[in-house]
Amino acid sequence: MIPKIGTPESDEADILALLIDNYENKHYPIEAPDPIEAIWIRMEEMQIKQVDLIPEIGGKSRVSEVLNQKRKLTVDMIRKLTIRLDLSANLLIKDYQLTK
Repeated sequence: MIPKIGTPESDEADILALLIDNYENKHYPIEAPDPIEAIWIRMEEMQIKQVDLIPEIGGKSRVSEVLNQKRKLTVDMIRKLTIRLDLSANLLIKDYQLTK
């Protein structure tokens, strides 16, 4: 049963929730994914394929290079991807390593 707002039980539940949240953030932090990982996650969520990102990234081979971390995202790509995938630009501008 959920306590009524403004009751001592409700206040206690709020305090416990804050303590649990603080503990989890301190002991089990969740790091944001790197930009490419975030793109893959969002693609899966939106059920889109690599070819669907051609307008935002470029040709089919360029999309493949970016998603396989052979080529870095450009500012123009980031602008377009933030709109298409509804991702934060701050997430997409994070640095990441290219693969060889």
